[in-house]
Amino acid sequence: MAGLETQRKTRSDQRMEYPDYSLEAAARARGQMRIAGVDEVGRGPLAGPVTAAAVILDPDNIPEGLNDSKKLSAKRREAVEASIFAQAEVSIAHASVEEIDSLNILRASHLAMERAVAALDPAPDYLLIDGNLIPKGLLQASEFVIKGDAKSVSIAAASIVAKQARDRIMVDLAQQFPGYGWEKNAGYPSKQHREALVCLGVTPHHRRSFKPVHNILYQG
Repeated sequence: MAGLETQRKTRSDQRMEYPDYSLEAAARARGQMRIAGVDEVGRGPLAGPVTAAAVILDPDNIPEGLNDSKKLSAKRREAVEASIFAQAEVSIAHASVEEIDSLNILRASHLAMERAVAALDPAPDYLLIDGNLIPKGLLQASEFVIKGDAKSVSIAAASIVAKQARDRIMVDLAQQFPGYGWEKNAGYPSKQHREALVCLGVTPHHRRSFKPVHNILYQG
């Protein structure tokens, strides 16, 4: 019996790891009906833009399989992404490498979030934002949610959409600038990427304000 109880507890714990609609339901109970989950991807890479998405889910038609994008396989993300676009309101926006270098990565990621929210029409009246800060350019009532993509299905949906969009950009850039492995590492500082920086040099899509890139440009 003890083993059975342990299995039940494990299954229950696993179920609790999935995001749900409770934060959205609380906002709706306060009269805020158009609730957007907002997330970004791409703060850590050495190359490429930072990408954000804003998603408004239909509470009566929530796509199945929503979770933190990092917990889903590429095949599963693609399938869930298709459901999100079919069943929800979605917008995607970016901040460029030039903006990252001039503003800093945090402000650039917030700018991408602001752009994604602004592209929703009609505008949302409440925002659930992944992280521990609310971008200063957002005018709507908002709350930040630490590790929100594991708690809110709206934020999880935004995380999936943003990752898929950015990964496709990096696959395209990898064809233009082969050797850095962007089709696999999405611009993150993998061993292949760091070695290619030394051997092949810095491309126009590298973030010059990031230390590994800066050091190569100004190493002597």
